[in-house]
Order: sequence, then C-alpha cells, then structure tokens
Amino acid sequence: MTGTLAGIARRARPKAPMEVLTSAAVTLDGGVEGDWRGQVKPGGRGRRQVSLIERRDWLAAMAELGTDLPWQERRANLLVDDFDLPQVPGTRLRIGPVLLEITVECDPCIRMEAVAPGLEAALTPDWRGGALARVIEGGTIAVGDQIRIEEA
Repeated sequence: MTGTLAGIARRARPKAPMEVLTSAAVTLDGGVEGDWRGQVKPGGRGRRQVSLIERRDWLAAMAELGTDLPWQERRANLLVDDFDLPQVPGTRLRIGPVLLEITVECDPCIRMEAVAPGLEAALTPDWRGGALARVIEGGTIAVGDQIRIEEA
C-alpha cells in the first residue's frame, strides 16, 4: 500500500501561523526543520517530532462541519493522500528517504475549537486527528514523494 505526500507545513514557535512548504529537511534531532515541536528535549524520546494527517480524514471533518478550511489549520506537519495511516504504535513509514515510526494518536485539542466550532469533536473518532511519529532516519522530503509502510 502506497500513498503520496500531499503537503508539508511547519511552525516556528507555539501558536505561530503554519508555513506551507514544497520540501523540507527532516532530522533526527529536530523533526521537520524549522518546526518547534520536532526538537527532542534533553532526555526526551521524541514521540511528537512529526505529525501526520490523512487528506480524506481532514475532508471528512470539513464535510461534517459544513466548512472548507485548508489542511494546515489542523497544525499537522504532513498531509498524506491515498494512504491509510497505521493506528499501531511502532509501525514504520517511509517517505522518500525519511523513515518515521508511529508513536501515538494525535488527539485533537481544544485549540481546534478556535479554528472552527465543533472541529475538536469532528477530529476525534478513529484517529481522524492523525498520528504522531519520531524520526528514525532523516533526509529531505518533497510534496509528491511516495509514502509506504516499511517492513521491519
């Protein structure tokens, strides 16, 4: 099963606007380069380095709310298309040269309510809010790169 990396975004600091990119370096120490969340704290495990969301899940949430907001309003780093994100921690994903390991579900927070009333609830069922991952192998990714499950 393969899909496509359809979007890349980052934010320089908490609550900063998202910057949409066409390519980005992804590192072991910093996640998506320039994204504040990706930096591994001393003694940390880097469980939240990179966040991913499926386009179809974002579109389902938008349909449920009767609105049409850009995907980066979810504040995720990577948008994937035609790919079902694994809901199993430990699963490894290959995106171009980058290897990520799913760590946990990306639960939507109350901040989503500021984006659109009801968005937190719309993103809650069945990992619709996405997944979080740690970086296992770094590299540069670009919109259009293939995403697939890496066999361990």
